[in-house]
Amino acid sequence: MAKAFRPGDWRSGYYRDQTFMWATRMSNIRAFFSQLYGNAAVDADPASGGRQMGNHFATRFLDDRGEFQRSVDMPNSTADVSNVAGWMPRLVGLAYASKLYRENPQLKQAQDGFSVSGNAVAFGTIGDAATSEGPFWEAVNAIGVLQVPVALSVWDDGYGISVPITYETTKASISDVLRGFMPDDRPGIDIYVVPGWDYPALVDAYANGVDRVRREHKPALFHITELTQPQGHSTSGSHERYKSNERLRFEKEFDCIARMRDWIIEAGMASESQIEGWEAADKEAVEAARDLAWDAFQAPIRDERDHLVAILKRAESSDVAEVAAALSETHKVTRSIVLSSAIRALNELRGSDSPQRSELARFVESYQKENLERYNSHVYSRSDQSPLKVPVVPAEYSDKSALVDGRQVLLRNFDANFARDPRLFVIGEDIGKLGDVNLVFEGLQAKYGELRITDTGIREATILGQSIGSAMRGLRPICDIQYLDYLLYALQTASDDLACLHWRTVGGQKAPVVIRTKGHRLVGIWHSGSPMAVVLNALQGIYVTVPRNMTQASGFYNTLFRGDNPGLVIEVLNGYRLKERVPDNIGEFTVPLGMPEVLRQGSDVTVVTYGACCAIALDAAKSLQDLGVSCEVIDVQTLNPFDIDHMIVGSLERTHAVLFLDEDMPGGASAFMMQQVLEVQQGWWHLDCAPRTLAASPNRPAYGPDGDYFTKPNRESIVSAVYAMVRERQPWRFPQLEP
Repeated sequence: MAKAFRPGDWRSGYYRDQTFMWATRMSNIRAFFSQLYGNAAVDADPASGGRQMGNHFATRFLDDRGEFQRSVDMPNSTADVSNVAGWMPRLVGLAYASKLYRENPQLKQAQDGFSVSGNAVAFGTIGDAATSEGPFWEAVNAIGVLQVPVALSVWDDGYGISVPITYETTKASISDVLRGFMPDDRPGIDIYVVPGWDYPALVDAYANGVDRVRREHKPALFHITELTQPQGHSTSGSHERYKSNERLRFEKEFDCIARMRDWIIEAGMASESQIEGWEAADKEAVEAARDLAWDAFQAPIRDERDHLVAILKRAESSDVAEVAAALSETHKVTRSIVLSSAIRALNELRGSDSPQRSELARFVESYQKENLERYNSHVYSRSDQSPLKVPVVPAEYSDKSALVDGRQVLLRNFDANFARDPRLFVIGEDIGKLGDVNLVFEGLQAKYGELRITDTGIREATILGQSIGSAMRGLRPICDIQYLDYLLYALQTASDDLACLHWRTVGGQKAPVVIRTKGHRLVGIWHSGSPMAVVLNALQGIYVTVPRNMTQASGFYNTLFRGDNPGLVIEVLNGYRLKERVPDNIGEFTVPLGMPEVLRQGSDVTVVTYGACCAIALDAAKSLQDLGVSCEVIDVQTLNPFDIDHMIVGSLERTHAVLFLDEDMPGGASAFMMQQVLEVQQGWWHLDCAPRTLAASPNRPAYGPDGDYFTKPNRESIVSAVYAMVRERQPWRFPQLEP
């Protein structure tokens, strides 16, 4: 496989592909050990800076400024994930980018550094047992439908950990199951079946098969059979416990390394004594690489330890001296031991005002900050293209600004952006010929072509994966998920791959995908979801915008399209037919992330909310005004980032009371907003009464208007909650409303 892999090609693979990674020079043995030790230095572990477990590989296709390098000039590996088959959805997108670069003439100028006529092949690898996972089947079907250049290898050793293949796969053969995918008079997937111990046959299969993939964009599956599993899944899972004696004899006789050794000798390429010499030299080289990696890992930490010990010795305290002695004698030093020792010593010196304690306190503060950066940085883009750095361009209006349905604002905004940036495309269900179920893309496919506005099958995980892989290759995809409820189909891909990609590569990779969806209020269980707690907790690394109308949504799209961090835009489902004015600078105006907006000023209570609840809160505020209550309503606009400048706490300084309102279940986004304002912004200091949350019922919304009304916050429940808060403080002013 490595012989068929060229500069400019891409890998999305199994996290045990060390042989392939070394053969292609995308990794090496010293880096392998550095990752095993958890070395946080990127020059030692370029794949993950100590953040990934062993054998999780990646190359760095971003430079130190967070900008794309010329991927056409180097071999490329996307960052591995541990969730089984979780790397398959992105494989679709890596190959799909080659299709777009080859077939879309509008991308001719955008190819520079990213593609040479769409010739790059996306190499995927997966263990046979993992083919039972849903993402595998979605991805295989997608690459067959799309006809994209994928060379997918399945390593088949007859087991999935301890479970035999007869329990895993129909007919005990993934290639037999997939025979229906092979081309006949219709496009399909070429299938090659080769035993893993037959090296010449493997070379021929990959040379010929990958050449066809590259030239004709015909996807291929390489089923590599009769592989062996010499140690079981892990060193604690010995295969002698679950394999028959017959199978164990096969494992010994058909061990691929032993077979290749015999073949080299039989072919006259080397003698047994020569091979023994190479093996001895290799063993020494591996041990040397291991030792060098260990020393490189320990040396800086030992220096940090020695620096702390010197500080502790100056303290002239017997208790601190004991800490210093124990730290000095530690053989395997970790930064956690260094810091915990420093804090322990600092605690021993409590009450002291000595220069030594001050020096130690400075060390602790600096060391904590340094290591928080070392292990927690790069969750979000830091480049000059970060969405947080996109200039704010206010929407402009004039007497000529048309009043249209909200969906028309979005349509005109998307139209302007597709005209501006040829890298931009959208994929999703019903968005092509139909133009989206809400007609947000109506007519755009006819204008820009099927490669820009593209219908897909119903396959949310690979719609997102198709977007991730394409974004890694310099394109700007919009991943259209028809309803927010259906994002759950793609949640693992969104969480375990996209959201943490930039973090787990320490800024070495990015995929600026914009996920478009809609949710909140409508009617029916499956179209009215608002699982914001799920989104917030699972998608750290992806900005989450919750616009109240389509103009705000358009502004967020304009910001995210100009940035390089993935983002999620959740449009309000019942807003597409509500009237809005079209900004004169449609496609150009931007709405900043993390900046709340005061929709109504008030002096008695602050209501903090977002999305569809904004209109209901404003309606309730009018009713409250008639009852003598002045209610301030704030739209947070984005849940992540949340109120960067801490504007909301300023409102609490005036009103001294706050209600957090949303339509997630109790303990969801309303609780998150409360934590941000009261804890992070220290808003509790300004309150005269207990803060409150008002959320939906802890169940799905029943069908119909009444189901919505009695499940989610409504005008009357908001009025009741706010009125109770002001009455708690001034009962003489506000008589009881309800019995």
